[in-house]
Amino acid sequence: MFKINATAFTGILLAGILLQGCAPRKVTRVDEKEQIDISGRWNNTDSRLAAEEMITRVLGENWLSDFQQQHQGKKPVVIVGMVANKSHEHIDAETFVKDMERSFVTTQKIRLVQGGAKREELRGERADQQKNASTSTMKKWGLEVGADYILQGSINSIVDSHKKQMVLYYQVDLELTDLQSNEVVWIGNKKIAKYVKN
Repeated sequence: MFKINATAFTGILLAGILLQGCAPRKVTRVDEKEQIDISGRWNNTDSRLAAEEMITRVLGENWLSDFQQQHQGKKPVVIVGMVANKSHEHIDAETFVKDMERSFVTTQKIRLVQGGAKREELRGERADQQKNASTSTMKKWGLEVGADYILQGSINSIVDSHKKQMVLYYQVDLELTDLQSNEVVWIGNKKIAKYVKN
């Protein structure tokens, strides 16, 4: 009769686990608009739905036509500020913010200027040009387009769970504020709820 000691058994078991870990994964490409929820957490579908809702609302509400009537048809200039993640998980707001910015540019209803770290990088390049570029090609200080409005917001979440059931609730809130008067001219939100059962 064949006998195996504990050390040999542990070695065989570890070898099996390592070999299983080296097995190739199967990857299937899917349409980015296909809804696939694996964990129930915030995902690309949530990001897309938030962007689509906010784009439709911000470009379709009265603040835009009011601004154009008051400024002889001029397009408002918007800068995107901080969208704070106050949720229970890591959410990169930049994915849906970039979708919104792209719509601002492609629809040509709103002019978009850079903010934050990108604006500082541009200013650094302009400062470098003052020393290293020819006078005819260097870009001048004080000619940036000033924003009329700043877009800011937050992502919040509520988790309700009991045993093997969980409801995940997300709320994305965005506000558009007049930089001259500090008046909030538009508020939009997108609510997403998910029921997860294990």
